[in-house]
Parts: sequence; structure tokens; C-alpha cells
Amino acid sequence: MNTSEQTLQQIDRFINKIAQKYPKGCDENSVLTDIHILVNQDSGEMKAFNDDQEEITRCVVEQWIDNQDEQFYDEVTNVLRKSLHGKCDVVDHLGLLKPYSFVLEDDDEETIAELYVADDDTIIIGGDLMTNLDEELDQFFNNLIKE
Repeated sequence: MNTSEQTLQQIDRFINKIAQKYPKGCDENSVLTDIHILVNQDSGEMKAFNDDQEEITRCVVEQWIDNQDEQFYDEVTNVLRKSLHGKCDVVDHLGLLKPYSFVLEDDDEETIAELYVADDDTIIIGGDLMTNLDEELDQFFNNLIKE
């Protein structure tokens, strides 16, 4: 799926609306929450919620309406990660207590991917943070046992 310029602009506005809801302020006004993004493959609707399931914003991405691509959520994950990274100057300074994350969920509110994690000193962007962890730990323990 090639992402159109219009789609990128809609995502950009979507992120800006989230930032408007949680403007950078003094620490005592900060909120403890993550941002949950739900994308509907049939309607193309994208919604953002906080941890209390209160809606922050929504929009319809026309390019995503009735998208039957089996890789739809993989594509959306990549597009949203790039957009969040491109707006890191805004996303890193929301009025939220750190660490906070942006999480992609499906219609059933099942987590598909962690899109972006912001912490005071660490920002993690990317896919599965624990990829190959089991193999690396097994190798580490085997090396310890051999010694």
C-alpha cells in the first residue's frame, strides 16, 4: 500500500489534535496515560483513546476505507511509526507523565503493536522490543554454564 500525501496529512493532523489535548505544561498538570490508537479496516476510521477509554480524537482515512489487504495492520503500523517519529518534537513533549506510549489496537481493542515509547532519557521507536530475546538469553546462559 502506497501511502498518499492526503493520508500523511490526516495522520499529521490526528497527532496534532492529540498534542492539543495534552499540551506540554508544568509537571503537576501532567496526566498518567498511554495513547491507544484504534484503526478500523472497513470504515477507515482512526480513533485515539486514553487509558480510561475516553476518546481524544478521531478521523477517517479515506485511503483505508474497505481495505482488504491482509497486511493492512503491518502497513498502518509502519506509516504511524514514521509519522510519530517525524513529529517526535511534539510527541516527546506531551503533557503526560513519562514513560508513555502510543499503542496500535484493532477493532477488538487487542494490541497489535507498540508504535512509540517516550521516556525522559530514552525514546524507543520500532517493532517488537523483545525480538529474539529467548534465543539471546539461552545463548547467554549456555555460555555461562560452559565457563
